[in-house]
Amino acid sequence: MTFEKLITHPDKVFWRDEGYTKLDLARFYDAIFVKLKPYVRDRMLSLERCPDGMRGSCFYQKEAPKGLPVGTPTELIQHQNRAVHYVVGGSRETQIALVNLGCIAVHVWGSRAGNPHQPDWVVFDIDPGSGEFADAAKAGLLVKEALDLLGLTSFPKTSGSRGLHVFLPLRAGPGFDEVLSFAEEFGKRLAAAHPDILTTEQRLKARKDRVYLDPFRNAFGATVVAPYAVRRREKAPFSMPLLWADVKPSLIPSSFNLGNFEKHLQGPDPWHDFFARRQSSGKVMKALHRI
Repeated sequence: MTFEKLITHPDKVFWRDEGYTKLDLARFYDAIFVKLKPYVRDRMLSLERCPDGMRGSCFYQKEAPKGLPVGTPTELIQHQNRAVHYVVGGSRETQIALVNLGCIAVHVWGSRAGNPHQPDWVVFDIDPGSGEFADAAKAGLLVKEALDLLGLTSFPKTSGSRGLHVFLPLRAGPGFDEVLSFAEEFGKRLAAAHPDILTTEQRLKARKDRVYLDPFRNAFGATVVAPYAVRRREKAPFSMPLLWADVKPSLIPSSFNLGNFEKHLQGPDPWHDFFARRQSSGKVMKALHRI
């Protein structure tokens, strides 16, 4: 049976203006799964379900839903107030089944099922208060410059919306609290050096038009949109891994979308050595003291 036959209501329009259907979304994930897989494999997923597409009602779900194929892997995670059976990514069948349940984006943990309390990346979510990607790009380059000075290797990607995500591949070792502390302290010190451009203020009014450096994607149980995940936005953009040379104020994030993804996947993979560049926890934690 081909995956198309697994999609119920395949002609349901998920993006009204562009005319993209539920089946178009499934075909996208089927085509790019080989590139998506390294970033979802063995990771717990939080589900953002939009049964009626981009403009319909959506809801977040952590507990593995009914309707998944028999044998879909899950991981039981104990939170402070409850235990949750999370869907674990890594198989094409799981991904297509999630699309069938109305999951447009793919939200992943920073750790893997076999080692859920030790993340293997650090991520900075760069959110421009102006809503302009140009400001996120400028802020991202400041983040890169500071990380370079600390001897840390970083990888950028579009968030698929208006922002930028900066990842540091990490050898699993430190816990989420340590990684979050590093991200918070790094952000505070960088914002203090560029107070007119950057902020770590959580209050929206206090941010004004500055770019918010969000460290909280590094908390236990928090998620980030995976590379190559489609977003619930106009034009159906997906989160595109970039080279730092590509991070320019003139870049338009929605230029990576469901309608033209094939041409963007033909060239070299900007993150081809991401997991080969994992940095030791000792190096990353020592860098905190040199900020």
